Parts: sequence; structure tokens; C-alpha cells
Amino acid sequence: MRDPAAYDRGFARLTSYTVEPLLDALGPRPRRLLDLGCGTGVVTAAALALGAEVTAVDSSPAMLDVVARRHPGATVRGATLPVLPFDDGSFDAAAGNFVINHVTDTPATLAELHRVLRPGGALALTWWTSEEMTATNVFAEALAAARVPYEPPARPFTAVERPERFAGLLTAAGFGEVGVRTLRWRHRVDPAAWWTGVVEAAGPRFEVITRQPPETLARVRACYDRLAAPYAAAGFPVCARLAHGLR
Repeated sequence: MRDPAAYDRGFARLTSYTVEPLLDALGPRPRRLLDLGCGTGVVTAAALALGAEVTAVDSSPAMLDVVARRHPGATVRGATLPVLPFDDGSFDAAAGNFVINHVTDTPATLAELHRVLRPGGALALTWWTSEEMTATNVFAEALAAARVPYEPPARPFTAVERPERFAGLLTAAGFGEVGVRTLRWRHRVDPAAWWTGVVEAAGPRFEVITRQPPETLARVRACYDRLAAPYAAAGFPVCARLAHGLR
């Protein structure tokens, strides 16, 4: 399970870069907004500030506890995609900030999102482009440099992450006015703080680091420090996709 405090210090800050374009892609301010995979609430906070009625969902009770404490004005529900506990047409918009790349069944998830949106409702989703994710790939590179055997978890989303492929899935699910754009930025963060945030979050991709004996962990950290040093001033290059469509 992700550690909410570590996630908040690390990945939540990384994902905050895309919150504004994600909400902008939904068009005019929606009244009823569904925040998918809310994490510690970066999208929920921004949507509430815009005056939306926000329902935040996540599969992690610990994350939901954080959102409920920070944002008592939001409705908080546990849910694991592709199943959502809502009636047809419950929302004017749905936003998922880096959640679609984690689902087990992309077409079923898109069909479910189509179901819970009202006619004319808007959908916006972001995901990482794995080949341009220096901010996280540096950890895999450090493991390789430290000669630690590492097999990344399977990422089924890779098969559908290309813009044309994902746009086709949105169209097949019934969405219109579909578009996919690319977002690039620099994640400016102290490399030591980024190490702590990612490793202590204990996500499935890099929990292998936490399982290493002290001497091996020290070797991985030394390799990370060397590889991350060139990005200390300008930040880690990051690339993501943003897809949108109308029900």
C-alpha cells in the first residue's frame, strides 16, 4: 500500500503539474465532478476551488482518509476501476490524473466512465509516457548501475498508450470530440528529497529498493545520486499525455 505522507511529498507534487490543463480540458466549469484515483487530493483541491461539487474515489483507504480530512466539502468513496458505485449519468465531468495507466482493463474502464457521465459530460485523463520519464527512470537506471536484478512490474497499458491507439479506444467507448495532447515539463526537486519521496512511498515499481540489505541499498543510493546530479538545477524531464472527450 502506498504511504500517503511519502506519496504527498513525492508523486503528488510531480502530478500537480498537470492539474490545471486536466481541468481546463473539461471545458466550462462542471458542477458535479468525479476525481478518479484521487490520491492525496491535488485534483480535488483545485476543482473545489473552482466551485465544483467533487466526488473523490480511490482504491486506498489511507488516501481517502487524507482527502476526507483535508477537504470535508468533498464526497469521498472507495472504488477500484473498472467498477464505480454510481448511477448512470451521475456526473457532469470526470478527471483522472495518472490513474488510467494503472487499471487492469482499459476498454472496460472507459465504458464505465461513459456510463457515469451525463450526455454531453466531459472526460479528461492523463498518463505517463514511459520512454520519457527521466524522473522515475533514474531509479531503474540506478538499480542497473548497482547491478541489482530488477524486473519492472508488467504494464499492460503500454499496449494502448500511443495517442492514436488511446483515441481509438475513447471513440469505441462512445466518446466524441476526442483529442490527445502531449505535456512536457521539468520536475524541479531536490534529488535527495525525490529519492526519499519515491522510495518511502513503496509503490510496486520500486519497492524492490526497500527490500535490499543495507550495503546494497547504499550502493543503489550512490548510483542514484550520481545519475540524478545533472538534473539538480534544471529538474528532471517529464512527459505525459492528456486525453479528452465528450459523452
